[in-house]
Amino acid sequence: MGAGKTTVLSEVSDLLAEEHIPHGAIDLDWLGVMYPSQGEHGERLSFANLAAIWPCYKNAGARRLVVACVVEDRSELRHYEKAVPGAEVVVCRLTASSETMRDRLRVREPGLFQPKALARSTELDSILKKSRAEDFVVNNDAGRSITEVAREVLTGAGWL
Repeated sequence: MGAGKTTVLSEVSDLLAEEHIPHGAIDLDWLGVMYPSQGEHGERLSFANLAAIWPCYKNAGARRLVVACVVEDRSELRHYEKAVPGAEVVVCRLTASSETMRDRLRVREPGLFQPKALARSTELDSILKKSRAEDFVVNNDAGRSITEVAREVLTGAGWL
């Protein structure tokens, strides 16, 4: 949380559009927001919704799907493969300093969720460093151009 997944997702989508590459772009977190939560972080509903949405994108011509989310362990990839049959899943881990992530979260989450977001960001950073669930890592710390970061993500994925 706070590494810039959603912002980079948007820029990745813009770069793919510039290259005329048919794609969809989804922030998976928003597909699982409800009360009561469906799974610890809403993941059951997120993946059910992803499975329902992907055919719409595919039928509209999308050949790629960019998803902003957190992958804590490679075993989670089975959920993506089930929701998007035939997908070749590539995981990029975005990183940023703890200070940058906290600063971003303080702006993005000004309300009731802020203390949980700050705690979860620290927890996730530790989990992700240990799990190494990613195929490659891209630094998205303060001061880097979002376009530069997005290009690096797409290059690492082999899409540009």
